[in-house]
Amino acid sequence: EVHFTPVSEQEYRDWVAEQGQQRHSVTVLGRGLSAEQISAVTHVVSEQGLNIFAIQRLSGRVDLDAEDGDGRSCVELLVRGTPRDGSVMREALLALSRQLGVDIAIQADDVYRRTRRLVAFDMDSTLIQAEVIDELAKAHGAGEQVAAITEQAMRGEIDFTQSFRARVALLEGLDASVMAEIADNLALTEGAERLCRILRHLGYRLAIISGGFTFFGGYLKRRLGIDHVVANELEIIDGRCTGRHQGEIIDAEAKARHLQRICELEGIRPQQTIAVGDGANDLPMLSRAGLGIAFHAKPVVRTRAQHAISTLGLDAILYMIGLRDWQLEAYDLA
Repeated sequence: EVHFTPVSEQEYRDWVAEQGQQRHSVTVLGRGLSAEQISAVTHVVSEQGLNIFAIQRLSGRVDLDAEDGDGRSCVELLVRGTPRDGSVMREALLALSRQLGVDIAIQADDVYRRTRRLVAFDMDSTLIQAEVIDELAKAHGAGEQVAAITEQAMRGEIDFTQSFRARVALLEGLDASVMAEIADNLALTEGAERLCRILRHLGYRLAIISGGFTFFGGYLKRRLGIDHVVANELEIIDGRCTGRHQGEIIDAEAKARHLQRICELEGIRPQQTIAVGDGANDLPMLSRAGLGIAFHAKPVVRTRAQHAISTLGLDAILYMIGLRDWQLEAYDLA
């Protein structure tokens, strides 16, 4: 038996008017999410005059036997309307993110969100847990000096090109065989392998655009199925580093430029790209991409980037493109 309930003329007019409104998705990420946390997010969104028309869980059920800190939770709010003040809303969500210990991302729920085709990663402290140049320096007895310069560069306190030359100079005389040993022991970032496997299955193109070194980018290309690698080339003569580099220095502007070049090579619009990085030198690349994500980044980078992931692994990006755990499980992709 089917029952029909008539709607009033005003209700119908309101429904039609809603169809032309902007739509956004608000993604809330954390190791575990509570009703109070979701309520706080909905309050900020509602204050900006946005209408929440759907709240859905993208993550699966939490395993009761999982270790603390191993959980993965995501709730997505779908909203209509234009915020009264986008800057005020963004600041409020950033403050709430710090207060609650969760990540909150708001993005346009448009056609490009569903047609991303390229993901470009920074390498050091993004795809892998280490800063490779620091590991090379430790093996060469220059660890403390190089690490101090690296930290300054990542915080945006000194020019990347200047810091790069200074760090590479400290590697003069390093035996090149050390590079292979370090590559064999690189620890991938949480979620990196799962993310790349699923993205490749779904037809995404993958790129590394890094201020690190091509030797290690090539290693990850083979391990993760990366399609493009752009990085710096160390000069090696007679089996030892000379303390110099070869070719172009991949600095902040070069990263953005190479993202554009790969887009043109692949026939992909910049709006269809995702870029992920942790340092100040990643910001131009993150801005150029359709979806720029600061991953476990320094505060200055989190503040200036479009979006940030600080609580979960790299595979949280799957939630930000709207994928649900149950969908991946249904195709044996989880």
